Amino acid sequence: MEPEFAEGEVIIIESSVVVEDGCYVVALHDGEYLFRQLHIEHGRWFLKPLNQQYETMEIPGVSAIKGRIISKSNGRGRQRRSYL
Repeated sequence: MEPEFAEGEVIIIESSVVVEDGCYVVALHDGEYLFRQLHIEHGRWFLKPLNQQYETMEIPGVSAIKGRIISKSNGRGRQRRSYL
């Protein structure tokens, strides 16, 4: 999910937070957990990667979302960023 999320960064995922268009989520798709950006267009839900080498996937809706990324850090407690 670079450039927004670099390898080795720690992400915090909350399962009880409301999701909305544009937020970063972990979702279950075809038996695999995916970390993507959520896009909702005309009532349809999509998981969009930041890296264009991967495909955008449609999901059935909120039932596929397992959590929303609420913050990240570099793993050493510095450079924290919130996504709420």
